[in-house]
Amino acid sequence: MIKTIKQWLNAAADVVMPRVCPVCQQALDSDEHWLCRQCLAALPRTRYEEVEFNTMEQHFAGKVPIERATAYFFYEKGSPYASILHDIKYHGLPTMGRWLTARAVRDMQASRFFDGIDAVTAVPLHRSKLAHRGYNQSEYLARGIAEALHIPYVEALKAVRPHSTQTHKGAMERWQNIQGNYALRDNADRLAGKHILLVDDVITTGSTLTVCATLLKSIPNVTVSLFTLAAARLE
Repeated sequence: MIKTIKQWLNAAADVVMPRVCPVCQQALDSDEHWLCRQCLAALPRTRYEEVEFNTMEQHFAGKVPIERATAYFFYEKGSPYASILHDIKYHGLPTMGRWLTARAVRDMQASRFFDGIDAVTAVPLHRSKLAHRGYNQSEYLARGIAEALHIPYVEALKAVRPHSTQTHKGAMERWQNIQGNYALRDNADRLAGKHILLVDDVITTGSTLTVCATLLKSIPNVTVSLFTLAAARLE
């Protein structure tokens, strides 16, 4: 009975203020969550997790030793699917990201990508940007994975100084822009010997993930894997 009432209330709310799919802008059915069935089915998946030494893993070879890496879907500027990232990051919808990463865990189950991971952490946001935005979208993504896997979410890193936007910078400029921006938290040594999954919203050049993964690798006997919700074409 409770479920019936909830469905009725959701349907009534959709009449007053219809929810729309961020990709196609069509109204969502009462049983659709965030994305419509058609757009979710057509999500441009990377499927990196199914490929040994995939493109994303190759991207970090020689920069920082990682166990494995994947991204859920491809990001292309101007693509309708780019609106997912924009809504999560800038339009106050981080819970959509949390839902998507939980779904990613389910979709990637057969690949066993998440096997053996002990804890999940996120690329941190500086307090000034956190105050402006109100949330760290990467933390929401990481918590979605942690909840789906029933493992801890931990705050292992901190942003010690703000940096200017990375959006219009090249690879070298991005790298120079973030040097010294991140540090380990004081209690990070508790993660010694653990396999940590480092999560961010999107990978373009990988400079932020490289810096953060390098810091995590300085913890004794830590293994690091990487997950991003989206990835620019890295080929």
